[in-house]
Amino acid sequence: METAVVPSAEGMLAELVESHDTVVRTARSVFALADPAADQVTMDLLTQRTQIHEKIAWMLRSLLE
Repeated sequence: METAVVPSAEGMLAELVESHDTVVRTARSVFALADPAADQVTMDLLTQRTQIHEKIAWMLRSLLE
């Protein structure tokens, strides 16, 4: 998401949280496709990436509190 003006530091953090949440939602939707196909490698990769992005989003949210 691009903005016309430079956001505040809090605004930047909020955008980062939103972006990480988007990646997590996307990974979960792909996981729903990989599971029935029994694609273990893809499911493992998606699980790892989801965990990383959830952790980063959580850490960024803690900065906003």
